Order: sequence, then structure tokens, then C-alpha cells
Amino acid sequence: MGKKIGVLMGGLSEEREISLKTGAAILKALGVRGYRAAAIDAGRDLAAVLVKSKVEVAFLALHGRYGEDGCVQGLLEVMGIPYTGSGVQASSVAMDKVSAKKMLIFNGISTPDFSVLAEGKKTPSLKLPLVVKPASQGSAIGVSIVKRRSDFAGAVKEASRHGKAVMVEKYIEGRELTVSILDGKVLPIIEICPREGFYDYTNKYTKGKTDFLVPARLKRTTLKRVEKEALGAYHALGCSGAARVDVMLGGKEAPFVLEVNTIPGMTELSLFPRAAAEAGLDYPALVEKMLMGAGVDKF
Repeated sequence: MGKKIGVLMGGLSEEREISLKTGAAILKALGVRGYRAAAIDAGRDLAAVLVKSKVEVAFLALHGRYGEDGCVQGLLEVMGIPYTGSGVQASSVAMDKVSAKKMLIFNGISTPDFSVLAEGKKTPSLKLPLVVKPASQGSAIGVSIVKRRSDFAGAVKEASRHGKAVMVEKYIEGRELTVSILDGKVLPIIEICPREGFYDYTNKYTKGKTDFLVPARLKRTTLKRVEKEALGAYHALGCSGAARVDVMLGGKEAPFVLEVNTIPGMTELSLFPRAAAEAGLDYPALVEKMLMGAGVDKF
């Protein structure tokens, strides 16, 4: 029968619904490949459920808090259950945008200037336009682009609804790219072209709202610069397995790393599977390759 694989999905974050879709797709792919897998909804009783279900390997399909931030990874480490993706430290740092920024800057990775807005702190000195976002959220939840000073307070209020710390970042005008990385190897880069506005939650998860260029049409020199910065960010944060690095291509085609996602989405609209498909990996093959990253010799 092989080892019992638990696909950890759902969870407690605001990204629960997306996680359930990611998990369902992964579960189906594992079945296609002949693996013995079961869906595990990662609630507060997760440890007990894992023991009762006799899970031997965890495939992480969780997004956001308590799943992508090192919490579940730490639990699995204590329980001795191998899991896919990045470890505790990389997961924790990547999820905390402020910590990630500091790590990127320390390692010489280009990233937009930023400020942390603590409670009661005045408007940052950064010039408009600005990006206002929660410091520990994914899927563009609570993110606003502020072009008028009068809109700043409302953007901060919205970001504060999704976390205590708010990060204010210099807005980079240019082309939006995403770089998928699997086991330290860069997959074809995707250019994201929303039909309206920016790549927010609605444009991410509504079919037809965004166009994608795969691979992105980049000059060879620009391509190499983007790959270098993205891979540098991946290694700087200590990532492993699958990760997706979001990049803005600014003036003079200079790349700026926005953030690193250690558990990229795997729904039908997600970018990571698109990049893998361009590289010749169909969905079941991609899922199997991610599973092998858990470090288990035999299934």
C-alpha cells in the first residue's frame, strides 16, 4: 500500500478556501499517481488527527497563518513527520514581510524601500505612490496602492484589519513578474497582466480577470538579472522545495523582489503549475516531484 500521505489543507487563516482548492487538486493528482493519500483539515486538533489517521508524510497545501508561517512545520518536526516545502525558519521569515525584507537587504537582494507603521505612528516619509499591506498575510489580502495622500488612512485601516503590523512600501511602476522555483531550479518566468487594477485577491482568483504571458517576453540580459535576484531571495531566506518569488520590473528593467511564497498556490488558476507546465511538467508530475522533496526514500 505504501506510506500514508496526509494532504494538509484548509486551516485557520483567511486563505482557507484557497487552501481547500489547492489541497483537493493535490489529493487528486496523488491518486492519479497511485499514492495512498488522505485529506487532513488542519484545525487546532491537528496533532491528534495526524496520529489517529496514521499519517507518515505530510504534503502541505496550507496558505497563510498557522500553515505557511512555520507553525505547522514546527509541529511536524516535533512529531517526526516528514513534510514538503521549506522548513520552520524559512517559512516563518518569508511569511513575516518585515523580517523577509531585512533578510533580503542584508543579502544584497534588490527590494523596494519600506517602512513599518506601528500603532500611532505618523505617515512614513516615503513619497507617493505607496503600497500598504499587512505584514503577515498572503494572496494580496488587505493590500492597497495609494496614489493620493487622502487615501492613506483608509488603506492603513484596511491592512490593520488583517494583522497588527502594517508595512508601507515604495510602489514600483513597471511589469509584474513571478518566478517559480522548484528544488533550487528556476522555472519559466510568468508576466502577470491584470485587465483592470493590480493583481489583488479578486484578480488572482477570478477566471478571466488577468492575462498571463508564459514565458515572459524578456531580453536575455533582463531574464538573467530577474532569475539571479529571485534565486538569491530563495536562498537568502533558506527556502527548499517549491517557492514562488514575486518581482516588479522597474525603470531600466531593474528587478525588485516583493516577497517569497513558500507554499505557492496549486489551483487551476495558480501560477506555479503554469510555470511547471511550460517546463514540461504536467500537474501530477509536478505534485510527485514536490512530494519527493519531503526527503522520504521509499513510498
